[in-house]
Amino acid sequence: MKTVEVSAQPRMERLDLKVGYACINDCKFCVVADKRKYGEKTTQQIKQELVDSYREGRREIVFTGGECTIREDILEIVSFAKEVGYLNIQIQTNGRTFSSFDFAKKMVLAGMTEFGPALHGPTAEIHDSLTRRPGSWRQTVLGIHNVKKLGIRTLANVVITKPNYKSLPELASLFVKLKIDQFQFAFVHILGNARQYYTEVVPRVSAVAPYVKKGLDIGIKAGLRVMVEAIPFCLMKDYEKYLSEFFIPPTQVKEVGWQIDKFEETRKTQGKKKFLTCVNCKWYSLCEGPWKEYPELFGEKEFKPA
Repeated sequence: MKTVEVSAQPRMERLDLKVGYACINDCKFCVVADKRKYGEKTTQQIKQELVDSYREGRREIVFTGGECTIREDILEIVSFAKEVGYLNIQIQTNGRTFSSFDFAKKMVLAGMTEFGPALHGPTAEIHDSLTRRPGSWRQTVLGIHNVKKLGIRTLANVVITKPNYKSLPELASLFVKLKIDQFQFAFVHILGNARQYYTEVVPRVSAVAPYVKKGLDIGIKAGLRVMVEAIPFCLMKDYEKYLSEFFIPPTQVKEVGWQIDKFEETRKTQGKKKFLTCVNCKWYSLCEGPWKEYPELFGEKEFKPA
């Protein structure tokens, strides 16, 4: 049996700051679609949250939403995060606003150090059908080109869905051509729109795994950093060291109206689920299991102890 060496990589504590839930896409798998009614935070609220989390010792910030870059104050709050002292400032985005090179340059000058675009297909046909916004694929790809020209580390995220999972290898090849620094395949979380459209967007995880591995191989061969989120260890034999359990740093999440100080604990105890049979698995202490909504819909037969 092949032995896989794995090691956790310590990271600075991170603040995941959700500025609100408004977005210019309407993705069929959007996990926060049902939260749009809660509105947007004010500029002052965001600044106070940045100061508070910095004082508590956090030095990484991920601005997210919704789509954080459509805010009129986005340059102001990114610049403020830099002034406060955050060492790493990531923008999690659908990437469309960065199709303007001028905007991309302004974001870099404001303090963005990492760019986290979401691309969900190697073609416009696949991506645009999921975002439900014609032209979004082209804008996101152009945004990636623009940011890479500016020398910013780019970490792409892909939500694995029924329409796109068979094309993950082709998408990985596209990331290599775009000179992405890192990509992550994240299995769809069945909340928000994903719950409403689950018959259209949620594949069987066991069917997904072979395509995920092929996609990872392409990235690995090209020297990219790659990882997988929310697929249990038992389905990723020989690829265990690429699972997100080894990479996600301690994270504080600030939503609109509430926060979680140790998301890693909440994710393990409330967000994901393991089964009685899992105690016999050699990865039991590390694996978090699938998002709990998946076995509620499809059962647990796909998950067998390693």
